[in-house]
Amino acid sequence: MATNRSRRLRKKLCVDEFQELGFELTLNFKADLNDQTIDDFVDQFLDHAIAGNGLDYVGGEDYGLVCLAKRGSVAEEQRTAVEAWLKGRDELQGFEISPLLDVWYPEKPINQA
Repeated sequence: MATNRSRRLRKKLCVDEFQELGFELTLNFKADLNDQTIDDFVDQFLDHAIAGNGLDYVGGEDYGLVCLAKRGSVAEEQRTAVEAWLKGRDELQGFEISPLLDVWYPEKPINQA
């Protein structure tokens, strides 16, 4: 596709100055947890760590993508808040949070503003 795009098209494609950032999340639950405990954890995670920080989560109970609930990018502070919330949970054996990445085109580097 052409690189000389109009502002309207760049916005529609979420590229250049309209790039949107988020992060990937992998959760590793302890082996001895029952389904109800995992469901309760996921509900609390979505209410407190995600919605409480103005974010949205797309994925399953063990892997997903976190992005802003509206158009725009996740801030590093929001990513850190989710990480801090997860560190305080004893249901997890561990978790991995990726650095911020382009949610529409993950292979593209992050634009430096």
